[in-house]
Amino acid sequence: MRQLLQIRGLRKQYGKHMAVDGVDLNVNRGEIVVIMGPSGCGKSTMIRCINRLTEPDAGEILLDGKSILNLDDQALREFRRTVGFVFQQFNLIARLSVLDNVMFHLVMAGIPRVQAEARARNALARVGLAGSEHKNPGSLSGGEQQRVGIARALASNPQLMLWDEPTASLDPILIGEVLDVMEELVQTTNTTSIIVTHEVGFALKVADRIILMDKGKIVEEGSPKAIFADPKSEVGRKYRRLIAS
Repeated sequence: MRQLLQIRGLRKQYGKHMAVDGVDLNVNRGEIVVIMGPSGCGKSTMIRCINRLTEPDAGEILLDGKSILNLDDQALREFRRTVGFVFQQFNLIARLSVLDNVMFHLVMAGIPRVQAEARARNALARVGLAGSEHKNPGSLSGGEQQRVGIARALASNPQLMLWDEPTASLDPILIGEVLDVMEELVQTTNTTSIIVTHEVGFALKVADRIILMDKGKIVEEGSPKAIFADPKSEVGRKYRRLIAS
């Protein structure tokens, strides 16, 4: 299987805290990789480095063999159009309608408005929000707002989707509806996805490979079945006990 993403020796430090400590990771095209670990272990920092929302201190990140750390501002903007990012917070523009939120970045990228609107409507339909195009984001539930955020990421037709704990800011009652949408999307498309989550049941269902992190390092990786059947790391053993309970 052809590699899409290569990360080599990635490091990011905040003051005395080493958030990401020499991470190496390869991701194949079409693969669903789930990153798990305790809060503060570096998993969100790592995926934010992939599209340079966070600038790493050292290391290399290659997409299709091309370094993204050497891109100038224009090339970085073009690169980000090929990578979907779903945030912990919804980051919707309150004064815009749902439809305009989803198509805003497409129009700003120079895509004709008719084409941008068609892509936005299609993305909203894929997340179960057809008919909500003209609503204000503030009138939606938290789960619906996050689905708008997912639609916004999908509308770019990305080759890579990055999901940064997309259920972290949701009420527990609403988490299920977002996880259902995520599961449907990752299982019915060929888009490569890297998903940071604490949702163990979801990870078991969708992941081709699970990466466990602790203290800025990858401490274990493998298929869900392999990791949780016989975990080698303390983090893996904690997750196994959680599943058993």
